[in-house]
Amino acid sequence: MNDRLDSTTGSAAVKAVDLNCDFGEGFGAYSFGQDDELLRYVTSVNIACGFHAGDPHTMRLAAEKSLAAGVAIGAHPGLPDRIGFGRREMSITASEAYDYVVYQVGALSAFVQAAGGRLSHVKPHGALYHMAGRDQEIAAAVVKAAADIDKRLLIFGGSGSLLLNEARRQGLGAVSEVFADRTYLADGTLTPRSQPGALLASTEAAVRQAVSMATEGKAYTASGDEIPIEAGTICLHGDGPHAAAFAQSISSALLVAGIALRAPQ
Repeated sequence: MNDRLDSTTGSAAVKAVDLNCDFGEGFGAYSFGQDDELLRYVTSVNIACGFHAGDPHTMRLAAEKSLAAGVAIGAHPGLPDRIGFGRREMSITASEAYDYVVYQVGALSAFVQAAGGRLSHVKPHGALYHMAGRDQEIAAAVVKAAADIDKRLLIFGGSGSLLLNEARRQGLGAVSEVFADRTYLADGTLTPRSQPGALLASTEAAVRQAVSMATEGKAYTASGDEIPIEAGTICLHGDGPHAAAFAQSISSALLVAGIALRAPQ
């Protein structure tokens, strides 16, 4: 997000960034991540919609907890691959992508409305996220699905991705997402998890990158080189053993750096 001029004082308002986390990714008797602790630090959540994770009960509870915490709620639709947690690419048509997204976003939107809230954004999960970031037809189908449900929905996508370009083309708000704990390739895409150095090994390194992305628009490759990036929202993964402490460190560092934390509008 860019600096804005405060109309009452005439001074430049502080920069702001959103902190988001994937949320409600358990199902049945199984829990996953540190959802309750992360709610203390994030400003947006992306709730699993039942394909890669989540179920009706989990979705309802996640929506209610998020509304009580005052965070913005987004849908996190994925591929129908629960065993692979939605991280394995599938050969799907644009029509199938559209149907998958409408089905999942529509279901979560109903739970959010029933709890007295409104869905704020859509962020594809895992393999679908990466497919929509580089495949024009899949990107168009994902955005059209969101637009057909509610044209006010924002689209979260990777910085510089086709998904964000398509969101803008179809008239939806586009929010550029970056990752505090992942390294990047020289072209601005994430280092694949299968490659060495894909994940930043320490909290200190992730905090350094988060602050750099928010204040300078720079991220890092696995070799330590800087690359330009646009940070509208920073994703905090909640599946590590120290996820809550990690989130606390990043949110505190951003505030110390003069970055306000708030959900995109």
